[in-house]
Amino acid sequence: MNTRIELLPPDIRPYRASTSGVDYVHVFASGRPGPVVMVQALTHGNELCGAIALDWLFQQGLGRSLMPLHGELIICFANVEAYARFSPADPNASRCVDEDLNRVWHDSVLFGPGDSLELRRARQLQPFVDRADLLFDIHSMQDACRPLMVCGLLDKGATLARELGMPGDLLIDTGHPSGLRMRDRGGFGDPASPKNALLIECGQHWEQSSADVAIDSLVRFLKLSGMVDTSWADARLRLPLPPKQQLIRVDQAVTALSADFHFLQPVRGLDVIARAGTAFAQDGDTVFTTSYDNTVLVMPSLKHGKPGNTMVRLGRFDPT
Repeated sequence: MNTRIELLPPDIRPYRASTSGVDYVHVFASGRPGPVVMVQALTHGNELCGAIALDWLFQQGLGRSLMPLHGELIICFANVEAYARFSPADPNASRCVDEDLNRVWHDSVLFGPGDSLELRRARQLQPFVDRADLLFDIHSMQDACRPLMVCGLLDKGATLARELGMPGDLLIDTGHPSGLRMRDRGGFGDPASPKNALLIECGQHWEQSSADVAIDSLVRFLKLSGMVDTSWADARLRLPLPPKQQLIRVDQAVTALSADFHFLQPVRGLDVIARAGTAFAQDGDTVFTTSYDNTVLVMPSLKHGKPGNTMVRLGRFDPT
């Protein structure tokens, strides 16, 4: 795993005060009819690229010379308490404070009796999330992997990602058994709803390239949603579009049975195992094998396994 910290966390304290009534959540209204578009960073406090992208956007004049062309634009720094604890000496420690903010978005959890720092923050953000017609959630990954767009459980997410044009790898998955993600909440996860959401994994935490991907994807999303003028966006794009996009459909999550889970060979995100029946991991006496040819390993975790943790998701490339 690359532990070299190539990025510096920007100072986001100037963005705390807002007119929305919630710290670090800014609402910019055009005064014209149009969609409500929400862009979020720092779902996890150690994923610096999203904070860098939103800081960059404010530096471009957002809220002053730059305003949405129609509808409303919501800009959110999410888990600011975890982010405030980021330290290059232990960069993984600031992912969250009490629990994963991206697993608490089912109504039974949000409006249930539970309490944690992340739940309290999610309850603050819920009205904004539920107002949004389009959501763009900026993330990065623990281990080295090329950028990946998490399109949710429905094909409409992949359609939106194809309209965006990047990154090259798109993912339709099965969600998380440990809790509902923001991008799957409400209308985002309803095939009959026109609402839509994307979650981009910009690359490995703390790599400079992840910040470049975050800014480029943000600009493209604002352009696609009509929030900014085409000429403004085109002048600020920094990365070429991939020559093609390919869709991966996940059908299995492999979870650790014990702390003894380990891969049987070096693995990297989006590696492909060519043959069905290939052993790729072991946990005690249990050996995990692929069920079909050309199995794609989606975000394999190289951290020490704990019972119940998802260690890798398995999928295949969609031929269409």
